[in-house]
Amino acid sequence: MRDRLTLALPKGRLLDPAVALLREMGLEGIEVDSRRLISGDASGRLQVLFLKPSDVPTYVAYGAADVGIVGKDVLLEQEPDVYEPLDLGFGACRLVVAEPRQLWERDDPAKWSWVRVATKYPRLTERYFSERGIQVEIVRLDGSIELAPLVGLADRIVDLVQTGETLRANGLVEVAEITRSTARLIVNRASLKTAYSAVSGLIEEMKKQVAGERRAVR
Repeated sequence: MRDRLTLALPKGRLLDPAVALLREMGLEGIEVDSRRLISGDASGRLQVLFLKPSDVPTYVAYGAADVGIVGKDVLLEQEPDVYEPLDLGFGACRLVVAEPRQLWERDDPAKWSWVRVATKYPRLTERYFSERGIQVEIVRLDGSIELAPLVGLADRIVDLVQTGETLRANGLVEVAEITRSTARLIVNRASLKTAYSAVSGLIEEMKKQVAGERRAVR
């Protein structure tokens, strides 16, 4: 049975709170540097990989990482074959449909029959509109989604928001909410068997830490 686990962490907005959670659990020494892709904690319990958020489920599903932390939005979009034992509670955001204010002022979503939407979430976008009987043309982008309506690439976007400030700064208005997301712990299914003690121990430690933080907030 293995004692050392490989943990995949997402670069970006979830990285700092994820590392903070690990430090609160006593896992010190993890160096966060944009140029380094691999680190570890001082005790030697973890090898840490720093990845693009969309790559975390792939590394965990294929066993290159035993466990990972990633947003629920990514899991809903990719539907990877991983075990998801814990909602970590941080990184709360929403996946929404938004459009320019000028369009919003005269628009009626109940009358939509066809829309062109820019997004990095094609699967969730397709599902949302199809369930409502609306034909959707999806423009797949990886960044600067808010720019698409400003230059005529698409009339609407589907993107993550936290405060909505970026939408407002770009003259966009939220029209509908598709889903909500927080950070989740995911586990490789084989690792749950081959490194059961280490994996289950890490899960329980995280559960206690998250539960303690939630009690402190109340």
